[in-house]
Amino acid sequence: MKPTNAWLVTQGRVLASATVAESRSERRRGLIGESNPEYAMVLPQCNWVHTFGVKCALDVAYLDNEHHVVKVQRLAPMRLPLPVREARTVVEAKAGSFERWGLKVGDVIEVRHA
Repeated sequence: MKPTNAWLVTQGRVLASATVAESRSERRRGLIGESNPEYAMVLPQCNWVHTFGVKCALDVAYLDNEHHVVKVQRLAPMRLPLPVREARTVVEAKAGSFERWGLKVGDVIEVRHA
């Protein structure tokens, strides 16, 4: 498991611990190889992901410049969705996380560094 270095917060409530991908190689890796991630992955400067090499289904949220959720989707392993033009950050989490968090399009996600 990767160390977490941030919290995802919306409307004053903590959604989850998260790891922010600080480098290009960390953004490329995302949650690849994780079979049961217990944290979210934040991919800044990103508007597209794939699930090749991912061992479980993922919930994916695309955030715009102001961190508004512009799209959410669930991706099974080995999927290649289209890029989301207005997205600037992507949040990945184990499938079912967004439902548990109550996350939906229009929410604002704040990434608070620990």
